[in-house]
Amino acid sequence: MRRRTFLTGTLLGTAITAVPSLATANAANSARIGAAEAGTVTVGSLAELQKAIDRAVPGDRIVLADGTYTVPSAGISVSGRNGTTSAPITIVAQSRGGAVLQGERSFVLANSSNIVISGFALRQRTTLEIPASCPRIRLTRNDLNFADVTGLDWVVVRGDDAKIDRNHFHDKTTQGIFLVVDGPGSTAMAQRLTVLRNHFSDHSYGGENGGEPIRLGVSARALSSANAVVEYNLFERCDGDPETVSVKSSDNTVRYNTVRDSRGGIVLRHGNRTTVAGNHLLGGGEGVRLYGNDHLVVNNYFGALTGRALVVGSGTTRDHHAGETTDERRGNDACDRAVIAHNTFVGNTRTLSGESRTYEPSDVVVADNILVSGSGTLVDLPQGSGFLWQGNILWGAAADGTLPNAGYRRVDPKLRLDTDGVHRLSADSPAIDTATLTSPAVTEDLDGHARAGARDVGADEYSTAAPVRRPLTTADVGPNAA
Repeated sequence: MRRRTFLTGTLLGTAITAVPSLATANAANSARIGAAEAGTVTVGSLAELQKAIDRAVPGDRIVLADGTYTVPSAGISVSGRNGTTSAPITIVAQSRGGAVLQGERSFVLANSSNIVISGFALRQRTTLEIPASCPRIRLTRNDLNFADVTGLDWVVVRGDDAKIDRNHFHDKTTQGIFLVVDGPGSTAMAQRLTVLRNHFSDHSYGGENGGEPIRLGVSARALSSANAVVEYNLFERCDGDPETVSVKSSDNTVRYNTVRDSRGGIVLRHGNRTTVAGNHLLGGGEGVRLYGNDHLVVNNYFGALTGRALVVGSGTTRDHHAGETTDERRGNDACDRAVIAHNTFVGNTRTLSGESRTYEPSDVVVADNILVSGSGTLVDLPQGSGFLWQGNILWGAAADGTLPNAGYRRVDPKLRLDTDGVHRLSADSPAIDTATLTSPAVTEDLDGHARAGARDVGADEYSTAAPVRRPLTTADVGPNAA
């Protein structure tokens, strides 16, 4: 199908000021027809951009020339535009970061779907929202550095099947969150969000709450399933909140991320059935904190954290439930039936700890982990009911702490420090082939190597092969990532 032809101001001006020869005109017409069939148009002003968006059909690619643009207060409207999953409508900067959008707002989305917004430097003063009426919106390869306004959340997602990938969110000193995920109404969650290969850096707000890089939900939405996947993201110097990834919804996956030199950690603050797998938490403050039920924490590496590496949380209530008051829902839900397995803890100030609220955690499995530290106490966890300890290895000058009489052995795991800062098993480690847990299945390790046959204790399955996954660096994430 032949696409419509968009005339930019530059082409129109050329047509008025020059009368080409017949051959030149035919060549120009052929070029324009080819461009129309390909669905690509380059525009050089916001007025032209708006006209192109208003006419866009599935498969069109609208390119904004590099430059700095002051967006009118109404924003750039993307309303009633619908691509398809195989032929989205793409709005893209000519070069990554080359088109700078400044002003009150940038793109304003409504009643649209399958839209890609790519490559812009966004410098706006209000929230960029993906509303519930806009499913399958993708924000990719953008540089986000909004005005440093107190309380401003930068991107808020309410639409289903959004993808936020390869962006850089950076430099905020005031209260406010880089990326918020909510949903329609007051209790539902946006479904199936993907947050992939983003770089979150330099949030220096000094308060105690409201400065997270990512918040998945809010207390009123805690029991709603989101099925979000947050993976392969790098968090650096994210000090605006004790929670770097704050999960306040159910049925999410947080995996393969690196949190480096940051105050906050991965906190399952509200909700149930979330998996935290294959993350590197390095040289910062907090590690992982658990509330709610039926979580899986597996294959994570905790290195040189100055706060609490892993907290099995107690609660002001046993379980959150429908019909709670607002104050009840804001309280902590005791951690029940979590599985904490195949993690490695090295050199943390506080390795495994608990809390002292009314309701203690219960029926938690702590299995096949390696805990190593040269000082302090490895386990400072009040013994809730029904805990199962098995197959763990403890080592170092740190005291064992509040462990049962079984479920661990004190033996040198013979870890070697690799050039990427991760301690892995040596060939003669007693952790090799000695894991005890049979369910749930753990089919690979922290590095992405298969766990076949008898599994090894800790996050690393011994291998002479190079890791498939390592701690992420800036080359792995952000606008120029693969």
